[in-house]
Amino acid sequence: MNHLTNDFSGWLMYHSVGVYPGHREAMTEALANFAATWCAPDDTRWDAALAARAQLLSDWAALIGAQDANVFGAQNVTDAFARYLDGLADDVLRNRIVLVAADCFPSLHFLLTGLAQRRGFTLRTVPVRQGESYVRDEDFIEAWTDDVALVLVTWVSSLTSKRVNLAAMCEQARRRGSLAALDVTQGIGILPFDLNDTPFDFVCGSTLKWLCGAPGTGLGYIAPHALKAGATPAVRGWFSQENPFNWNIDAFSYASDARRFDTGTPSVLPFVASQPGMSWMRAQPEGSVRAHNLALCHELIALVDDKGYRLLSPRTDDERGASIMAEVPAHLDAAKIVVQLKDAGLFVDSRSRTLRFSPGICTTRAGLDRLAQCLPR
Repeated sequence: MNHLTNDFSGWLMYHSVGVYPGHREAMTEALANFAATWCAPDDTRWDAALAARAQLLSDWAALIGAQDANVFGAQNVTDAFARYLDGLADDVLRNRIVLVAADCFPSLHFLLTGLAQRRGFTLRTVPVRQGESYVRDEDFIEAWTDDVALVLVTWVSSLTSKRVNLAAMCEQARRRGSLAALDVTQGIGILPFDLNDTPFDFVCGSTLKWLCGAPGTGLGYIAPHALKAGATPAVRGWFSQENPFNWNIDAFSYASDARRFDTGTPSVLPFVASQPGMSWMRAQPEGSVRAHNLALCHELIALVDDKGYRLLSPRTDDERGASIMAEVPAHLDAAKIVVQLKDAGLFVDSRSRTLRFSPGICTTRAGLDRLAQCLPR
């Protein structure tokens, strides 16, 4: 099968890049409209560009139950989290613990490891139990002691699709008096989420994956009380100001809202390219995309069981995100399987011996039938 066609029936890569019907056409139109405005012989280009960026941020705020004043854009999830950490006063973290799970997004662990000595905190990583696949909620909460200043909660693991109990994490944060940051990247857009139900001090995500956007669009949220506490990121620029057009170099003042996490001239194109996917996803009937995904996830679990692979994801729906991860038997090569499946128009990826399957709105039962025929036993 020619994988360059528009057949996405075997697309199982929503944990990495999301697609939806009419994706290419909608993105092409959005970028063409941007080019027409940007190249027009008038002075409105920046007005239109900044309005497009603001629209995506406003949609992100609405998606997570936040106000526009509390969200900001970044290059990626790691960048957004780094800006939040940069804005915390040194005495918040110094000589205290930052808590993270071993199955978090590795990039964020790399960031915290590098900052630990510089910022004077100890990074405590909760391990996966011997013989298991993901960190248990109870183990994470047990490690969350009174000396923990900040926790990074991963809503859905990119390695196993394990989903944490957000309500339990919020309750523990309240009990311990810790700051709580949340990475929603692998769940937002496919699973329901509302900050009004589960309030966190900081949230980060991106428009990739289930939101079907483009790379280069990191998204952040900071709670109102954290803004009032005076977050002061050291990396700042003209767009960090209350008035970006202040050019008096002796009169800098941070914006009162989350714009203080901006720096210099903001990136625009990834936000323009990501808007069609965000708009499409938000326009779908509530729960419809998840219902389709869930039905296919059940079929995938039965399939990997039948093939004799070890299921790494939780079997219980409310403990699992929207993906199915399975460990390839020792006699098979996961990377070679990925290539073989691609030739059949089936798109998955691997991490070591783990195969990752994420069915979305374009994935069909016919695609899973092909997978059943092509996936080696």
